[in-house]
Amino acid sequence: MRAGPSWLADLVVSARPKQWLKNGVLILPLVFSVNLYWHPANWPELLRMVTTVLLAVGLFSALTAAQYLFNDLVDLPSDRLHPLKTKRPLAAGRLNPRVAAGAAAGLALFAIGGGLLLNPLFALLEATYLVLMVLYTLVLKHQVLLDVFAIAAGFVLRAVAGAVVIGVPVSPWLYLCVVLGALFLGFGKRRHELLLLENNAGRHRPSLDEYSVPLLDQILVVVATATVVAYSLYTFTAETLPRNKAMMLTIPLVLYGVLRYFYLIHQRNLGGSPEEALLSDRPLLAAVALWLLSSLVILYVFRGS
Repeated sequence: MRAGPSWLADLVVSARPKQWLKNGVLILPLVFSVNLYWHPANWPELLRMVTTVLLAVGLFSALTAAQYLFNDLVDLPSDRLHPLKTKRPLAAGRLNPRVAAGAAAGLALFAIGGGLLLNPLFALLEATYLVLMVLYTLVLKHQVLLDVFAIAAGFVLRAVAGAVVIGVPVSPWLYLCVVLGALFLGFGKRRHELLLLENNAGRHRPSLDEYSVPLLDQILVVVATATVVAYSLYTFTAETLPRNKAMMLTIPLVLYGVLRYFYLIHQRNLGGSPEEALLSDRPLLAAVALWLLSSLVILYVFRGS
């Protein structure tokens, strides 16, 4: 066990800051509904909403950091058999498990305590998310299909929490898109794990023995198709969007993003880390940025149309 100030750096690495990008889902309800309140008289309230949702993202990031530390503590034996996860601070023996356990408990208490001050219902959603992730770590990730559905449920809880904390209505279609998008990323990650671990996949995680690459390829096609269809219907039917259906202009960007990610999964083998794929692949990052920019322009320029 290595001593000295490096333990703090190893603790930060174990908390996986890049994974906190997933908590950006909490911002979606604000982005896709705040146009309803866009008026100079409401700007102080909008500023409060922006501040509140950013605080919520920070608290959820602390909660997910606690989740990752707990996950690494439980998975120590299997992580030491994994070609990549064996380099994690806990699996490599660089971080004391007691330090990690204390940090996980402290971060969870801080996140839920802060959530109570922000909004009691938000804190309840945080607690629900934490219970779900504990169940995932201990039980659900060993169950075929349910492992990925549990991850998708975590994304939905994020989206609901983002709406609850600022008190805005969100179209059910947006929740459906979040579920399908999370399933798409989750099954892509399982495919990457199968290819990476090969014959040792079942030793690392028993549920991987229940999957096969051809099966996951078919699932990915189904989920990706459903994602694009659901998003397209969202742009046509959501009551919070401009009535002139201008949001449909963003459909090609979503389709390109899905197909580009397919390309990265099959040709670049980047399905194991969606956040790395997003940050390292310029075309995908550009598609996401253009989608967000065009959505904002449509929402705020045509908000009365």
